[in-house]
Amino acid sequence: MLQVANAPCSWGVIENIAGERYDYTRVLDEIAASGYAGTELGDWGFMPTEPARLRAELERRDLQLLGSWVNVNFQDEAQHAESIEACLRAARLLAAVGGADCLVVQGPDPYTNPVRSLHSGRITPEMGMDAAGWKVFAAGAELAARRVMAETGLRSVLHHHTGTWIETPAETERLLDMTDSAVLGLVFDTGHWAFGGGDPLTGIRQFAERIWYVHFKDHDPAVHEQSRQNAWDGPQSVGAGIFPELGKGDVDFPGVLRALDAIGYEGWVVVEQDVLPGMGKPLESAQRNREYLRSIGI
Repeated sequence: MLQVANAPCSWGVIENIAGERYDYTRVLDEIAASGYAGTELGDWGFMPTEPARLRAELERRDLQLLGSWVNVNFQDEAQHAESIEACLRAARLLAAVGGADCLVVQGPDPYTNPVRSLHSGRITPEMGMDAAGWKVFAAGAELAARRVMAETGLRSVLHHHTGTWIETPAETERLLDMTDSAVLGLVFDTGHWAFGGGDPLTGIRQFAERIWYVHFKDHDPAVHEQSRQNAWDGPQSVGAGIFPELGKGDVDFPGVLRALDAIGYEGWVVVEQDVLPGMGKPLESAQRNREYLRSIGI
């Protein structure tokens, strides 16, 4: 049976988002209390970065550390060294606390490019990188993954994500085609996949061999249409609820579970609700999401 985790972003802990912040002790308490078995690290510095202290906090709540999002800027060769070092820093902590099954999540820095952010959910091919840009990005992503594996033994996964250089199914496919499948996989996020224009079931089948990690996030088609009509940027769409609680959007989660079973996926499912400050009570949302997952068999 798949194991289910939640992530700090479900408590509004997202870099560069203004508003009330819960501290890590409350977030970990509520992740455990709402029935999840694991967590991600969150933005660097949100949780303790000293291994023994972090391990003690997780063990006290019987939570498994799974991975960590790391902001990367591989589209800019001048930022490769900084992005790679950020991946290594996270990997060292993950390996020391969570062990060999942890994953470094390469997260293309979201909402920093004005064109990509403004057109989140409606990206067209001409808004993408040129051929030279693709080579630079792919080289950085692969080099970071190789360095992480060589130093810590951990694997890395690329996160296709709204408002970044890798948002659409076509962009995801191109990046994976340009990188080594032995060192770089994919974290498949159902909500971002749908908002990026893809069908999650098709995506799971297409990238079966590269899916090493899964995020469960729903997608609201009505909000998506409002985003198109009003030309919202990515943060506006998130704030309007583009990613609702599980079971309240159009992602076919029972079908997703069948598709994951068909490809032999045995990893974790991580809920990411993206509850921003002012959007409700994260604990209650996390509990409803966990109840929904139990209702469909996990």
